Amino acid sequence: MKRSQSTLIAAIAGGAAIAIGFVWNAMAEQGTDVPTESTRLSTAIFAGGCFWCVESDFDKVDGVVSTISGYTGGTVDNPSYKQVTYGDTGHYEAVKVSYDPQRVSYEELVDHFFHTIDPTDPRGQFCDKGPSYRTAVFVQDAEERETAEAEIETIEESGVLPGPVVTKVIDASEFWPAEDYHQDYYRTTPVRYRFYRQGCGRDAKLKKIWGDAAITAD
Repeated sequence: MKRSQSTLIAAIAGGAAIAIGFVWNAMAEQGTDVPTESTRLSTAIFAGGCFWCVESDFDKVDGVVSTISGYTGGTVDNPSYKQVTYGDTGHYEAVKVSYDPQRVSYEELVDHFFHTIDPTDPRGQFCDKGPSYRTAVFVQDAEERETAEAEIETIEESGVLPGPVVTKVIDASEFWPAEDYHQDYYRTTPVRYRFYRQGCGRDAKLKKIWGDAAITAD
């Protein structure tokens, strides 16, 4: 009886290991960083206009393990894209970033974020205008707030931007993942994504605002 129980436990453990290996192999095939067993991941939430672009921009960062497009900051539970875009939900299009803090710091992520957006536009981002396309850093504790506010102060003191930073620093609230077709859109629909990004003028505007410090898809 004991041998049978031991065999069953070993089989379950082996199956779990295979399942984990399958997931990590899939992540590696998609170009996503694979965490080690000892990794403790942290999360950060940013709103930078179109979440397709924000996902794409963060996925290229060494130390970022995964990104999820979603909605946050509003009052409606489990909102749809249509509700957020055309309704009065108060939600932002946002991205939850899972990262390895041993490889990239929260401060580095915040700095990266600001150089992928126009933080001077209160109406939205690039060709996308409206409340859901505004920019924000959603902070989960006092330390993150201090880091985000310090970054904004540094940017404004540099005088590099054509106007004041209007990106808000907001306490994080419930994050609702967006519909499946929005996830990894730049990978699943690359031609349409490139057409959208170029047509929206995102990278051209970033270069105009930030100069050599701009982080673009190019």
